[in-house]
Amino acid sequence: MTDIDVDVLVAGAGPIGLAAAIEARLEGLSVVIVEPRSFPVDKACGEGLMPGAVAALERLGVKTEGASIAGFRYADERRATEYRFRGQAGRGVRRTALHDALAARADELGVARVDARVGTIEQDARGVSAAGVRASWLLGCDGLHSTVRRTAGLEQAAKGSASKRRYGLSRHFAMAPWSDLVEVHWGPRAEAYVTPLADDLVGVAVLGPQLTSFDETISEIPELARRLVGAQPVGSLRGAGPLLQRATARTSGRVLLLGDASGYVDALTGEGIRVGLGHARAAIAAISGVDGHPAAVYEREWRRVSRDFRMLTGGLLAAAQSPVRPLIVPAARALPAAFGAVVERLAR
Repeated sequence: MTDIDVDVLVAGAGPIGLAAAIEARLEGLSVVIVEPRSFPVDKACGEGLMPGAVAALERLGVKTEGASIAGFRYADERRATEYRFRGQAGRGVRRTALHDALAARADELGVARVDARVGTIEQDARGVSAAGVRASWLLGCDGLHSTVRRTAGLEQAAKGSASKRRYGLSRHFAMAPWSDLVEVHWGPRAEAYVTPLADDLVGVAVLGPQLTSFDETISEIPELARRLVGAQPVGSLRGAGPLLQRATARTSGRVLLLGDASGYVDALTGEGIRVGLGHARAAIAAISGVDGHPAAVYEREWRRVSRDFRMLTGGLLAAAQSPVRPLIVPAARALPAAFGAVVERLAR
């Protein structure tokens, strides 16, 4: 195996795969995306872009339409606290709209697509082959249950009780948003994220243990249940999980893992897209750079980009699954400066 078809082969055309392809083209690299699903690609998620994600998309030349997000509000049954971003606002964007905008930019830059799945992966010192394409590098951007991660031998077996694994459910409602904040409602067993998406559309995502019921969770949050009385659901209920996924490393030879495929903690703090966009930028910079071996450079940069997300989200998740869960909102309200500092750090 000697001939190289393209510089970069991207497995997965979700937002991070498309962003990586755009990054590569902006660096003058040739790119092919492998994706078996029809466009636009949808997903169960909160759909709130943090200010850092909005800025990253603008740098890529990707324009998104949606609702402005001014900050976060945490609430339980008795109390609430909020924090408004300093500087640039975030944006609530329907996942299919985000995907359309990224796909349009990729098409504009000449990114080629192959309608296929990545099965076997073969690589040597000069390149890697998958889905009938020979490339210098393969970027695994194929999500939580990544085939690339597993095939490349980077899958880490799940640890701990199945009762600790968490799942996501999401649904849209045809109604005007009542706030310009992302609301996180802390129910007895699960959390509900409410995100303004348009003048007439609100997204609600529920995060909780296995077999969590969307409707039961909403009914256990009186404030949110009252808001949604009479609201017309739009589309079907979507699910994802288990959310906790780990990789033994982010690289294996000429294979690099990005976004959810590289390991995922939880969606609690809502900045997965921002972190994934950081992975895309770091991966292409490592491939294009001259300082050190690209795989080693990317592994180091992945840790830097992901550090705050993994530490802060991991800590919050541990608290959410412990006896101190009822104290999370009271603590955020009692320590507004600390709450704001955490939100601001994750947002950027």
